[in-house]
Amino acid sequence: MAANNIVWHDASISKEERQVRNSYPSYVLWFTGLSGSGKSTLANALARYLYESSIQTYVLDGDNVRHGLNKDLGFTDQDRKENIRRIGEVSKLFVDSGQIVITAFISPFREDRQQVKEILAENEFFEVYVKCSIDECEVRDPKGLYKKARNNEIKHFTGIDSPYEEPENPAITVDTEHQTIEQSVLQIVQFLRERNLILS
Repeated sequence: MAANNIVWHDASISKEERQVRNSYPSYVLWFTGLSGSGKSTLANALARYLYESSIQTYVLDGDNVRHGLNKDLGFTDQDRKENIRRIGEVSKLFVDSGQIVITAFISPFREDRQQVKEILAENEFFEVYVKCSIDECEVRDPKGLYKKARNNEIKHFTGIDSPYEEPENPAITVDTEHQTIEQSVLQIVQFLRERNLILS
């Protein structure tokens, strides 16, 4: 049930002021892809690259968030939707604070990703499709999850018994099946430079 009798309180420091001080805009790089596609590895490699260039970022990782903020959620379609809704709201707060947010979530449904985009301003949401075939993800299976899903030990697993809806028009498609992490990072950095989203 929605709370009543609440009023938005304006902050004394605006998002624009924070961006001016940082010398770069704030926005969300939303990494989406199958489990095992390399989202978290790529997100953290990009964060490290930008940090070394004096650009502040924060990585919101799917597993990490489920240890705290979203530990009450399971993996049904409804819980997945709520998971992404909450992350969208958290991402919006980070953007308001002047941060570049890098999220690494399977986020399997197009509608949920679109809803996150819609709560942010124009040029504050960039969908990054971390593309990797399910066959390759199963070969990697870094957490042993595909094996458990195939053995019916895990239900509602994306790509096995729960769908993954590929982005139809992502800002960037990074092919981690055929590129190294280093190549993928540089591809994203080039995208950011071309759009003046980073200056270094």
